[in-house]
Order: sequence, then structure tokens, then C-alpha cells
Amino acid sequence: MTLTQDPWEPLRTSALLGTDRRPLPPTALPLAEAVDPSDPATALLELAALATVRRRAGALPVPAAGPPGPPAPEDPRPELPEAAARRLAVLLGGRTGGTGGATLANLAELLPQWLAAARAAGLRPPAALIPGLLDAARARSELRSDAVALAGPPGRWLAAQNPDWRFVLRTTAAGPARRPADPGTPADPANPADHRLWHEGLFAERVTHLTLLRRHDPAAGLELLRSTWPTERAEDRLLFLDALQDGLSPADEPFLEAALGDRSKNVRATAAELLSTLPDSALTRRMAERARAAVRLADSGTHLLVTPPTECDERMQRDGIAPKSPTGRGERAWWFGELVAAAPLSVWPADTGLTPGQLLALRVGDSVDETSSSWADDLREAWARAAVRQHDADWARALLGPAPAPPARGAGRARGARVTGAPAKLLAVLPPEERAAWTAAFVEVHGLAEAFQLLGACATPWTPPLSTAVVTALARAAASGAYPWSHSGVLGMTERALAPGTAAAVEELAAGASPDSAWSETFARLAGTLRFRAAMLDELTVTPG
Repeated sequence: MTLTQDPWEPLRTSALLGTDRRPLPPTALPLAEAVDPSDPATALLELAALATVRRRAGALPVPAAGPPGPPAPEDPRPELPEAAARRLAVLLGGRTGGTGGATLANLAELLPQWLAAARAAGLRPPAALIPGLLDAARARSELRSDAVALAGPPGRWLAAQNPDWRFVLRTTAAGPARRPADPGTPADPANPADHRLWHEGLFAERVTHLTLLRRHDPAAGLELLRSTWPTERAEDRLLFLDALQDGLSPADEPFLEAALGDRSKNVRATAAELLSTLPDSALTRRMAERARAAVRLADSGTHLLVTPPTECDERMQRDGIAPKSPTGRGERAWWFGELVAAAPLSVWPADTGLTPGQLLALRVGDSVDETSSSWADDLREAWARAAVRQHDADWARALLGPAPAPPARGAGRARGARVTGAPAKLLAVLPPEERAAWTAAFVEVHGLAEAFQLLGACATPWTPPLSTAVVTALARAAASGAYPWSHSGVLGMTERALAPGTAAAVEELAAGASPDSAWSETFARLAGTLRFRAAMLDELTVTPG
């Protein structure tokens, strides 16, 4: 047997088929002198062991790899201050524990905040920390945009050398890969960066790219989606379509109108929802006509009369209204809610001359039985959905009502409804400062038990008044005998969202709690995390030299 005759493949074939069906291969016979052929199965294993040694002994070294090409490009940004670089190393290590024996939150949860702040400061990490930064971004896709931007040109150079970091080459860091001078210029399918990201990227990366492109150049984003739309899977079309809400304009209407005829009902419903946010689209005009037929102001002007649809015809179905209620509600109530939620809210003040607050104060009756109020909740809920969908702050404000207020002395009960769930969506429509003020008032009156979703709707870090209200509510919860884990959701949020300036107040709560109690440990952990956050943000402040 010559050296070029490798018995490995014939041996593997005999192993797969069995030595009863395939005898030992002739190419292995030069090795057979060292084995006993009386037991073919055992002989096969011994021959495989000998062949393995033979292959390893005869392996030739691979040619040495050449240099990696040109060196990494220079990064002109100023380097992180030394303290901030040490902090990044700690965050990438994900270690818990803190200075002075304090226990901190999971540091991995603070890494996104640090990355966003460092990126906003226009700083670059030391070269030695870039591999760890890219490893973290590889494991956590939500970090990729900030991490890739922070790693800068050296990070992209490293990614070209390591297949594990190839996501960097597909990640849009500071915005779309191409920024045309004319915002109306469509995406160029021949552009290498666009083509690679859109045609070769992972699905989540493609959605991110489309979303960022829409924020910068909506027309280019639409053209990019249109170029592959017929070949996309239904579940992918759904999420791609949802990305069009960024930069949505009348220019998107023809594409969305065509999507109303998509074979996927979920795609049709999403297209209809997007069209309903365009105030003068053909769909909103059709829905306005239906809504006017379903709700009108009584001749007396004292109440509203509701006449819900009696059927869901083909035109309604094409406009995104499902004939069967997926919620278990009655079909007429379902159809009624869908068409009112899709109608422009401007219809109602224009037709009645009343403000949103005045309309909401009117009694709601049935066109058959004007004394019935069975449609009042359906109408209010549909208007709330419309306010969220159309980002109408006036309607959101009227639907939420005034911020809760403490009861007057001796009055017994607080003013303002106790709300959860949908009101958090209404709250998100308001400007950030107003949102925080409303939530702070709610927490002051009602505590934290029903505030989780409302707090989640507020921008972070929370404003000082909202942070103070939350700390005060935590103090009340501790004094009432409640256990910390009954507020675990809010406590997890406070570690990331409380204003760092509240650390001193939280430290006072820790000092005042019973030693070794659950609240003492909880407050100490929270105070340590707030001090850590304050320090990490201060370290990113570069004093001009």
C-alpha cells in the first residue's frame, strides 16, 4: 500500500454496514498483521486505532498563515478614562459584590446603561478590552448596536479575523451602513454593505437594520423591504411590516394597501393597524364612515347613541376586522370596537363640537334602548386603543383623567382611579416629564402594588420626584410588614431606573431597618447599586484638558 492510500474511509464504511455485510477492506491489509482476524468486529476496531495513529504520525504541518493584512485603522476618539476602563472590565466580568462589603445587583444588568452612556460620550475602550466587549455582544444581541459602535474601527478589524465575531460586520452601529445625501434616494441593492446585511444577516439583525434605516431614510427602508417582500416567510413579513411604523408616512400607503390582500391574516391585520395611524389614508376614511354610522350624538346633545354593526362584510374583513372574535367577546361588540379603534379620533370633536373630556363625560346609550349603558365600556376601550395607536396626547390625557391626589383631610379616600394595564399604554403617549409626574402622583396615593406597568412606561433614569415617590413607597411597604419579594418586580426596576441621587435616602432606610432583616439586606443592596451607578456615570465625564 502506498502512502497515499488511506484506509480510513473503507474502515468507516465497514463499521457503518457491519463486518458481516462488508469484510475488512483490502486497503487495511498492510495493517492486518498486527491484529487477530478471527474476530472481524474486534479486528475492525483495532485497525481503526492503528489507522488513527498512522494518520497522525504522517500528518504534515499546514502552511503558516500570513499576516492579517493591513493593521487596524486608527480610532480618533478619546480613550476611556482609566477609572472608566476598570469599570468596564468589572462589568464585562459580570462579578457581583461591591466595595466596602456592599452587595450589588447583577452587574450584567447595568452593562447596557454603561454602554449607552459611553457611546453618547464619544469615547473608545482600550484595545485590550475590545475582545471581551465583542464576546459580551455575541452572547447578548441587545448589546450589539452600542457595543459595535463603542468598539469602533478596531472592533470591525478584529471581527474580520475571528469568525465568532462576524455579527459585527452585519451590525449597524451608528445608523444604516449607507447614508445617502438625498433622503429620498432608494436603497441600492448592489451596495455591498446593504446587500450583505439584508441578504445574509440573521433575522433579528435584518429587523434591526430595517428599523434603523427607516429612522434615517424611510423611503430607502421601504424600497429595501419591497425588494424581497414576495420571498419572505409570513412570520418574517409580519415583523418586517411592523418595523415600518418608524417613519410611517402617506408614502407607505400604497404598499400597506397592497398588504391588506396578503395571504397571512396577521400581516393583513398589521397592515390595517398601520394604515389606521395615517390620518388621511383611504382605510381611515372608510373606518370613519363606519364609525359615524355606529356612534352618533343624540339630538338632545346629552348622550351618545351606539348602533353596532350587524355583520362583518368582505370589505370590513379586507380592512383588518376579523369576522370571529379572538377574545371571546360577542361578535357585534368585537366589530364595534375594531372599527371605532381604527377611526381617526379627530372625527368625534369635528362632528360634535365637543372636546375629548366632554365626550367621555357623556352617557352612552343603545340606539334601541337609550337608557341602556351596555356599550359605554366598549366605546371607552376602543377610544383608548385609538389614542395609543394614533399617539394622541389630548385623548390619552382625557382617558387617564387627572393624576391621583391624596384625600382631603377627613375625606377618607383618594381621588383618582386605581388603574393598571391599558392605562400604562395611554401614559406612554404623554411627554416624558408629564408621564413621570402622573406616575409619581399615583405611587404617592396608591403605593407600588399596582404601579409596575406604569413605572415601566416611564423614561429612565426616573426623574428625582418620581424616584423620591418610589423610595417613600418602599419605606411604607417595609413599615407595613410586607415582604420585599412581594415587590420584586419594582425592586428589580429600581436598581436600573432610580435616580442615583436617591442613594443617601435608601442608605437611611437600610440603617433604620431591623439588622439582618430582608428589608435591611434589600435596601443595602439597592443603595450599593445606586452608588455604583453614580460612580460609573461620573467616570465617563471627561474634563477638557
